[in-house]
Amino acid sequence: MSIARSMNAIRASTSALKSSSSSSLSLPKRTLATPVNTNLYTPVLPAKIPAALHLKSGQSYYGQNFGSETSKFGETVFSTSITSYTDSMTDPSYLGQILVFTSPMIGNYGVPSNSSAPGYPGIPFLESEKIQCTGVVVSDVALKYSHYQAVESLHEWCHRHDVPGITGVDTRAITTLLRDQGTTLGRLAVGDEASKPAPSDGEYWDPSVENLVAQASTKQPYTINAEGKGPKIALLDFGTKANILRSLVKRGAQVTVLPWDYDFNSIRDQFDGLFLSNGPGDPKQIMETAYRVRTTIDEWDKPIFGICMGHQVLGLAAGLEAYRMTFGNRGHNQPVLALASSGSISAGRVYVTSQNHQYALKLTEDFPEGWAPFFINCNDSSVEGIISTPESGKRVWGVQFHPESAGGPLDTIEMFTDFVNECQFGRAGGSNMIADEVKIGGGDAKAAAEISASI
Repeated sequence: MSIARSMNAIRASTSALKSSSSSSLSLPKRTLATPVNTNLYTPVLPAKIPAALHLKSGQSYYGQNFGSETSKFGETVFSTSITSYTDSMTDPSYLGQILVFTSPMIGNYGVPSNSSAPGYPGIPFLESEKIQCTGVVVSDVALKYSHYQAVESLHEWCHRHDVPGITGVDTRAITTLLRDQGTTLGRLAVGDEASKPAPSDGEYWDPSVENLVAQASTKQPYTINAEGKGPKIALLDFGTKANILRSLVKRGAQVTVLPWDYDFNSIRDQFDGLFLSNGPGDPKQIMETAYRVRTTIDEWDKPIFGICMGHQVLGLAAGLEAYRMTFGNRGHNQPVLALASSGSISAGRVYVTSQNHQYALKLTEDFPEGWAPFFINCNDSSVEGIISTPESGKRVWGVQFHPESAGGPLDTIEMFTDFVNECQFGRAGGSNMIADEVKIGGGDAKAAAEISASI
């Protein structure tokens, strides 16, 4: 067929399609992906109430209030997360903190129902039952929202949970300040309080001097997925994220959640493994738990896995030091270098991770006997993981980041599979948790920082 005939055929087909469209084909009007029974088109608007963010370091930022009209004190921190603000705000590790989002618009997809998802009874849809942070700071809050799971706006959600927010401030300037001078105490003042002078130094509340873990932890033991076919895992709750529970249950584990100060050693023989969860605050506030975990490591030969606060508790139990970082790592984009191969983790590979922590384990030239650094942060050379060495005969992992994310990348999610399989099949099934290759460890730990800095 000639080119001219081909072009004529295309024109004829196009003409027929237009004719058909105008006579019989009626395309539905496009709408936003939000259920029609929400307040999307008639949103509940916050009143025009002034708000101010006062920092103990002397700076003040003025904007408009949304959410609760109650003034609150807290520790001012920032997160580089672009998505999943609902998950961040319900993460118990943010307890007592005023959360500054670096993403310019927050709230555009609203807030979903927090009822348990199908298959996960007893576990909230978000990361806990309520908003955990003390206040929220955003550049531009979205009052109209669009998402098929949304049931309310960020403003309505914060108002319902008595969490104040401020919008219309330069979050870039606030973040730069916090990066330069470090995390600082703050007050989110609302209404008449916003026009009053900033608090004096002695009036600021410092959450780090309190045992925040005791506030975030469950008060009574409970079991999830009691009919599961997988191993029985005990979880010491320092303020666990719900997705940690979902990640274990998804792999068939029966999970018994214990209060932070529960004497696990008195019941440890009932379980196939121990999990130490994330949580808020300074790990040195729960040294008594670290001492008990040290006994567990010395006397018990079953797998142990710790995340975030759990990782720091393992480090303290092993004899490492914990220190307060300048501004911490909070976001979904932290690269970490694996220094050992174990299970699904390969030495020498860089993994992108989700993180939320102010404290870290100190990288020392002389790592404790029986331990090696597992991961190191590619940005700041902080310790991102520790692992028991093959010579120790133990099966212990600790990671500072969140393999389960929610939100964030899932580069290391299979660590949960490795742990559950190890608890279920153990050494008889071929160990997944013993390091079969340690690139850097023991007295060579200092070299890890040099390698990280060269990446």
